[in-house]
Amino acid sequence: MELFDNLRVWVDPVARAGPAAMAVDEWLLEASASPVLRVYRWLGNWGSVGYFGSLGEARTSVPGVDWVRRWTGGGTVDHRSDWTYTVIAPAGEALAMCRGAESYRMLHAALAATLVAEGIDCRLSTGSDATGVALCFENPVSHDLVGRGGRKLAGAGQRRTRAGLLHQGSVAVPAVAVAAFAHRAECLAGRLAKAWTVMECEPPPDVIAGKIADRYGRQAWTERR
Repeated sequence: MELFDNLRVWVDPVARAGPAAMAVDEWLLEASASPVLRVYRWLGNWGSVGYFGSLGEARTSVPGVDWVRRWTGGGTVDHRSDWTYTVIAPAGEALAMCRGAESYRMLHAALAATLVAEGIDCRLSTGSDATGVALCFENPVSHDLVGRGGRKLAGAGQRRTRAGLLHQGSVAVPAVAVAAFAHRAECLAGRLAKAWTVMECEPPPDVIAGKIADRYGRQAWTERR
């Protein structure tokens, strides 16, 4: 069942450093009047740690990357070789009003169908595959996607505000070619919504710079835990 009537798909053409990538997602949540699927690339070698995550544990788990702290939950993610996406569900959308576990399950069910259509063996985890470690892709929790042998293939973090739901996800199976990168987004959009359109977007530089200065680019924010 599609989760949205209409969805806008933004294949972000700009590779962004970690703080800017997070700032754009927060801005989309605040500014979007309709659901959005954004897919994007990272500029440089980046890892992200969840809002409640330990930066010290992250650095130990994934050495040699720069770090940004997400506004969403979830574990530690190495973004050097992944397919990163964001779903925005504005307030009033049914998905934004679901309980966290249910919205997580529904979004990952659509993603699972997309990956299976690519020939990737995956399923929704029941939680029995969990290991308890901080590194996201070594700890499949309930409704994450896992492949053969329980290997985690996709995870995500969420945050709800008055503006709606922010879902930030990562797939450990990259879509390297430009055409494949966009094609996965289009296939996912077709499973998320009854209808979808490609959008172009120009995040306001002053707003993004402000969010970087106030939150994502601040050492105190990144090292808060």
